[in-house]
Amino acid sequence: MVEMSSVKKNFSYNVMYQLLVLIMPLITAPYISRVIGAEGQGIFSYTYSIAQYFVLFAMLGLTNYGNRTIAKNRENKEKLSKEFCSIYVLQILTSLIIIFCYIIYIVFFVNQYKIYATIQLIYVISAIFDISWFFFGMEKFKITVTRNAIIKILSVCSIFILVKEQNDLWKYCLIMVMATLISQLSLWPFLKKEVNFIRPKWKEIKSHIIPNITLFIPVIAVSIYKIMDKIMLGIMSSMENVGYFENAEKIINVPLSFITALGTVMLPRISNLIAKGENEQINKYINKSMEFVIFLSIPLALGLIAVGDTFAPIFFGDEFITTGYIIQYLAITIVFISWANVIRTQYLIPNEMDRPYIQSVFLGAIINIIINVILIPKMGAIGAAIGTIFAEFSVMFYQTCYVRKKIDIVIHFKYLIKFLAKGLIMFIIVEILEFYINNKYMLLIMQVIIGGALYLVLNYKYIYQFILLPILNYRRK
Repeated sequence: MVEMSSVKKNFSYNVMYQLLVLIMPLITAPYISRVIGAEGQGIFSYTYSIAQYFVLFAMLGLTNYGNRTIAKNRENKEKLSKEFCSIYVLQILTSLIIIFCYIIYIVFFVNQYKIYATIQLIYVISAIFDISWFFFGMEKFKITVTRNAIIKILSVCSIFILVKEQNDLWKYCLIMVMATLISQLSLWPFLKKEVNFIRPKWKEIKSHIIPNITLFIPVIAVSIYKIMDKIMLGIMSSMENVGYFENAEKIINVPLSFITALGTVMLPRISNLIAKGENEQINKYINKSMEFVIFLSIPLALGLIAVGDTFAPIFFGDEFITTGYIIQYLAITIVFISWANVIRTQYLIPNEMDRPYIQSVFLGAIINIIINVILIPKMGAIGAAIGTIFAEFSVMFYQTCYVRKKIDIVIHFKYLIKFLAKGLIMFIIVEILEFYINNKYMLLIMQVIIGGALYLVLNYKYIYQFILLPILNYRRK
């Protein structure tokens, strides 16, 4: 019971962490969309996406590998310190190489948007200071939440104070990248209490290269349909389309933050249980996690499909009508990503089954590129959204087929059917409201309130058993 309450506590902290990462662009989005417009947002997103690729190479597979390694050794401070220092020295080396490569890219290859690409250098530099993987592995999520809260609030205030017109796009870029850098630096004071700093031998550093690169391969593959979409849109379509797609992703990433939070929390917990050989507890966690993410993802996906076209022009402005349609397409991926996230973070990665994980994401990446090349020139951002749908479905399908004999997939499909039936009832009622409410603002409010309330009522038994009852039992103790 103590372990389960610890998971729920860490999940709550990580939900707050993920939301805080998203909350700044979401709060400022209506303002920024109107001040710098679709083209300005497209320029920022395009240059940021390219910088993200350099950061990915700087970090390699550390997000998952570092998390997993720390989780397995956190009960032995001497070994923990040795593992951290050797992994971090590797991170320093790769980061320095990538920072040098990015400078070469700016000097010799960037002709258009050079000032914005130069500002993004700060973001690339921030990778060298990123030790969030250590605290995730230690399951110390409260620290990351606290530091992000302060930094994000200051960033939001800075945007509203300093970004006043379209020409202030450089200021917006600078605020965004400085927030990331300060966020990374702010974790370091907490590290002293956790590890003893030692000088690792090259042999110890080298031992992390192959497994790290192994987990880096799927990171690159995933980036093809997470980041490359915007780069391909910038090259094959227009900056306006990049801006439309960027804003749609901001909205989709909010519900996905809940799912990502659960995976981040469960990966170190499952890795630790595997080290202890507690298989029964692992299966229990996987089943409960899958039921929970399906319970969340179904209404979030159907809800966004129902309200996306109404919500986008209200929230971002009339220039972003296209964003509403992209939201409706991308909402479909919420269920696919949620399902695959549980399989990946609670079975494949903790059990070091990296090969099927790599194969699944490469399949998704290939499908995404093919569809993007065909559809983006004709359909712009909508084409990129369709490519993402097929990519995410293929990843989910491949991973599910691989683990079908190892975990109870049948019961997970029962969860899907149960919550999908109730979600469709909610969706139909929400859609019917469009025939009776003409005011778009009132329509959006009523759709959210009635849809949310109806889904909760339809699932009151699950909510009571899984959420309310454990809270009541915990308080009694």
